[in-house]
Amino acid sequence: MSKVSELHKKSSPTSAGVYVLTCSTSKFEQLKRKQRPDDESGDIIERLAADAGHKIVDRKLIADSKPMIRSALRAALASRKVDVFIVTGGTGLSQTDITFEAIYPLLERQIPGFGEIFRRISYDEIGSAAMMSRAFAGTVKGMAVFCLPGSPNAVRTAMERLILPELGHIIGLSRRT
Repeated sequence: MSKVSELHKKSSPTSAGVYVLTCSTSKFEQLKRKQRPDDESGDIIERLAADAGHKIVDRKLIADSKPMIRSALRAALASRKVDVFIVTGGTGLSQTDITFEAIYPLLERQIPGFGEIFRRISYDEIGSAAMMSRAFAGTVKGMAVFCLPGSPNAVRTAMERLILPELGHIIGLSRRT
């Protein structure tokens, strides 16, 4: 690691406020029917972030809906407690996978390396199907935004190998003027 990168990391926040959003129409329908949906990917994000010393500010499960996704993003942006917005679900290629379309145009800064490296790591784990992931990251008004697939294994990979090791550094840089 370079000395500049090392200095940036040392001066970066060590604890972040995390908003976890799960996008899944089928799980949302279960929730509407008063059933307890299994949200393993959301559970993984929450557990790993908390274990790393971060605070879960909010967690929601919504349908694959552009207005609902954007509403959750606006709520996160309105909160002074949220530093990072992590979405699981809706990054595939089906017609209902609209997380990319809902959030990507709103990014002020893109982090293209996140998606590139995520797909590379995924390729090593699952092979050529990794190219179908539209996982991405960026920042909006100083808040880090990560959009992940709905697969628990993909979420674990992204959190452990990419997001958590650099989260404080990303937040620190995105808020620097």
